[in-house]
Amino acid sequence: MVRLLLIPSVSEDGDSSEMDDEDCERRRMECLDEMSNLEKQFTDLKDQLYKEQLSQVDAKLQEVIAGKAPEYLEPLATLQENMQIRTKVAGIYRELCLESVKNKYECEIQASRQHCESEKLLLYDTVQSKLEEKIRRLEEDRHSIDITSELWNDELQSRKKRKDPFSPDKKKPVVVSGPYIVYMLQDLDILEDWTTIRKAVATLGPHRVKTEPPVKLEKQLHSARSEEGRLYYDGEWYIRGQTICIDKKDECPTSAVITTINHDEVWFKRPDGSKSKLYLSQLQKGKYSIKHS
Repeated sequence: MVRLLLIPSVSEDGDSSEMDDEDCERRRMECLDEMSNLEKQFTDLKDQLYKEQLSQVDAKLQEVIAGKAPEYLEPLATLQENMQIRTKVAGIYRELCLESVKNKYECEIQASRQHCESEKLLLYDTVQSKLEEKIRRLEEDRHSIDITSELWNDELQSRKKRKDPFSPDKKKPVVVSGPYIVYMLQDLDILEDWTTIRKAVATLGPHRVKTEPPVKLEKQLHSARSEEGRLYYDGEWYIRGQTICIDKKDECPTSAVITTINHDEVWFKRPDGSKSKLYLSQLQKGKYSIKHS
């Protein structure tokens, strides 16, 4: 509430005059009435402004609900445009991911086939080497021990005769009276024991039996040996962890890393993670060749 300060008027000659109490009271009441009117008008204007703003907000809300307000449509258009862009990018990314997975699958299939073919070739070479070694030993045994073929032929003929139930020449059982000795060994077992004894005598005896020269084996084209975990091949040394290039006739060279070097074999790891091995005999015979990568 506004308070009025009443100042007494001063005349020109310096005499002061005071207002009557009635005039002051009347003036005060007029001021109070005027202030009340002003406050009432201010309150009415404030209520009217609140109602107008509330009606405007309600109208704008109804426009937003109806989807007609510009303040709603412009951001909505921007959001829809961003949604379309992101959807398009997601579709492109999905196609790229599917293509990548397909390529990876094809690479795995190709790597598994190559690994299978490599292991198959290594297995074939291993079996071939073992068979050649057995053939070599059999040839050495055949030339180092003299066994007459007549004994073997007689034994085989006697077995055939025993197996033939329709043979007319059947021996009658011999009746033996009194004490007798029964030989439990067959003739073939005796021949095998006799062969073993002759072989031992030929190996340890002072006078060795003169034998025919052994069959000429496959010539070693390359030098390859392992010493203390290292591989010596054609004048160069190879150790574990080195990258080498493996070459075979009629095939493309492949790169690999040496993982283990044993007495008669070398293990290596291919770039696709598969492991394989090479025998020193394969390197010596030239079936495979290696070099520093």
